[in-house]
Amino acid sequence: MKISSIVWAIIIIAALGLGWYLYFSTSPADSTPSNTATATDNNQNNPQNNAGASSNTAAPTTTTATDNAPNNSQQNAAVPSNAAPMQATVTYGPNGFSPSTVTVKQGGVVTFVNQGDGRMWVASGPHPTHEGYYGTTKNQHCASGYGGPAPFDQCSIGATYSFTFGKTGNWSYHNHVNAGDTGMIVVVP
Repeated sequence: MKISSIVWAIIIIAALGLGWYLYFSTSPADSTPSNTATATDNNQNNPQNNAGASSNTAAPTTTTATDNAPNNSQQNAAVPSNAAPMQATVTYGPNGFSPSTVTVKQGGVVTFVNQGDGRMWVASGPHPTHEGYYGTTKNQHCASGYGGPAPFDQCSIGATYSFTFGKTGNWSYHNHVNAGDTGMIVVVP
C-alpha cells in the first residue's frame, strides 16, 4: 500500500510539471513581439523644468519648422506606409495632447493646436534637453542665430506649431511647460 501511494504521488507531480511546462512554453506573451512605443519623462516633478518658460501672456504665435534630413534606421514596420497620411493635427488641452500618438508618412506635417487655457511649447523628448529628434539640445537649437537643421522643437510658447518630419522613426514629444503631457509621432517611409 505504501508503494502505490508513492507511485500515485510521482504521477501527480509529473502531470502537474508537464502541464506547467506546456502552459508556459506556448504562452502568446513569450512568442509575440511588441510594437508599442512609450514616451518616458523622468523629470516631471523637477521645479527647474519650467525655468525657460515665460510667464507673460503675450499674443499667441504660430511656428513652422521643416526638416529635410535623410532617412534613419528607426522604422515602424507595423504601419504600412501607404496607409499613413501626409498631414495630422494634434490638439492640446486640459487633458494633454489628443491623440497622443499619430502616424504620418515621411515628409508629412503634424500641426499642434492649443485649444486649452494652458501654455504650449511642443518639444521632442527627452525633457528638458529636447535632443531626441536631431541630437542638438534645446540650448543649442533654440539659441539666437542657430543655423543648423530644423529641430523638432517649438522653442517658445505659442498657440500653434507645425513640423515637417523628414526622418522616419518613433519620436517622443512633450509640452516643455508641462512636461507630464507627452505623446509620440510615428513616421513611416
